[in-house]
Amino acid sequence: MIAGRRPIRQRLTAPAVRLVACLLAGALAVGDTPVRAQGRAAGPPILRDAEIEQLLRDYTQPILRAAGLLKQNISVVIINDRAFNAFVMDGKRIFVNAGALMDSQTPNQIIGVLAHESGHIAGGHLSKMREEMSNLQTMAVVAMLLGMGAMAAGAATGARGAGDVGMAAITAPQSMMVYSMLSYIRAQEEQADRAGVKFLTATGQSAKGMYDTFKRMYDQTVFQSQRIDPYLQSHPMPAERIAALTEIAKTNPYWEKQDPPELQLRHDMMRAKMFGFLDQPDTLYRRYPMSDNSMPARYARAIANYRHRDIRSALPQIDALIQAQPSNPYFQELKGQALLESGHPAEAIAPLRFAVAHAPNPTLIQVMLGQALIATNDTKLADEAVNHLRTAIGRDPDIPDAYAQLAMAYGRKGDYAQADLASAQAAFSRGDYPTARQLATRAKGRFAIGTPGWVKADDIASYKPPKANRRN
Repeated sequence: MIAGRRPIRQRLTAPAVRLVACLLAGALAVGDTPVRAQGRAAGPPILRDAEIEQLLRDYTQPILRAAGLLKQNISVVIINDRAFNAFVMDGKRIFVNAGALMDSQTPNQIIGVLAHESGHIAGGHLSKMREEMSNLQTMAVVAMLLGMGAMAAGAATGARGAGDVGMAAITAPQSMMVYSMLSYIRAQEEQADRAGVKFLTATGQSAKGMYDTFKRMYDQTVFQSQRIDPYLQSHPMPAERIAALTEIAKTNPYWEKQDPPELQLRHDMMRAKMFGFLDQPDTLYRRYPMSDNSMPARYARAIANYRHRDIRSALPQIDALIQAQPSNPYFQELKGQALLESGHPAEAIAPLRFAVAHAPNPTLIQVMLGQALIATNDTKLADEAVNHLRTAIGRDPDIPDAYAQLAMAYGRKGDYAQADLASAQAAFSRGDYPTARQLATRAKGRFAIGTPGWVKADDIASYKPPKANRRN
C-alpha cells in the first residue's frame, strides 16, 4: 500500500525564526530543491507503505547503531516529491523524497544518503545551528539598535549622510548574518559526509554508493554553480565537496563491496512498487515493457493494472506473483488492497489477514484490514476490526485514518462514546483542532467522569494549540 498522509504541522513564524527554518531546510537537504508544503496544517504530502518502510528500517538500523542513535527511535519519512532530496529537521526523523528512492539504482546509494543524514543527527547539527543563529541574531539586534541610534542622532543634528550611515548599519548585519550562517552550514555538510563514511565503514558497507550519488548530483549542478557566489551556497561547492569526499570515501576498506543479491532484489521491488503507484501507465510500460519478465517488472505492471484498468485484469497478475512467492506478505497485501479498493471488501479480508500474520511490522496493513472488516457492514467483524486498529494505533499513534476507521468500528458496535473519542482523535491527528474539541466535548458527555475515555476526551477538549507568531 502506498497511501495516507501523516501531517507534519507547521507554524507561522516571525521573520527571524522563518530564516532559521529556511536555512534548516536548505542546509540539511542532500540537494537544494525545496520540499513543497501544502498548507500550514497539512504539511508536505507523505507516503506510507509497510514494505518500503520495512526496507528503510533495515537500511537505517545498522547505521543508527554505529552512530549511537539506535535508542532514539529515528524513523524515515517518505515525502511524495520526485526531486532527489533528503534532509533532517529534528532529531527523530530523516525525511527522504520519493525521487531519491526511485532514482537510487542500488541499496548502497540510498544507504549512503541515509548515512549522511544520520551524520547530521549524530553531530547535533540542528541544536548547534540554532545556537549559532541565536548568537548571530543577538549581534544583529545590537547593530540594528546602533544603526537606529545613528539615524536618530543624524535627524536631531541635521548632519548630512547620517541617515545613510544608520541605514547601512541596519542592513549590513543582516547580510553578514546570512553569509556567516551559510558558511557554518557548509562546514556541517562536510562533517556529515565524514560521519557518513565512518558509519558505513563501521557497518562493513561501501562508501562508493554515497560518493556516486553526490558526484552525480553535483555534476548536474556544476554549470549553474559556476555563476553563483560560492559564499551564498548552503552546501560546499561541487569541486571542493567532491574532492573532500573522494579523499574520505576511498579510504573505506569496503569500496568494491557489492550489495547482496537478495537486498538488491528488495530494492528493485521497492522502486517498481513506487513507479507502479506513482507513474502513469504509458510511462510505466516504457520503463517496464511486456518483454521484461523480471519480478520487479511484473510487480510494477500488476500495480498499474489494478490502479488504471480493472481488477479482472490485475488479479491474475497478482495471483501469479503470489504463486511465485507464496510467503511474501506484500503480494497478499497488494491483492487485499486491490480487492478492497475495487469494492470487494469481504474478499480482501483473507489476503490481508495473511499479510498481517506474516509481515515483520504489519501496522499499516492492520489499518487496511480493519477498513476491510468494517466495509463488509457485518457487525460480527467489528470486534476484530477494533482489535487490529487499536493494535496499529498503539504501535503508531500518528495515523489519522486508523482513528477514523476505529470510530466507524465502534459505531458498528453501538459504542458511541468510543466512536466520538476516536473521531476526535482523528481530527486532532489531522490538525483540525476545532472539530477535535467539538467531538471530544461530545464524547465527554458520554463517558463517566474520571474514566480513561473521559480523561482522553478532556485532554483534547481542553487543548489549546500554540498561538501562531504573526508579522506586525
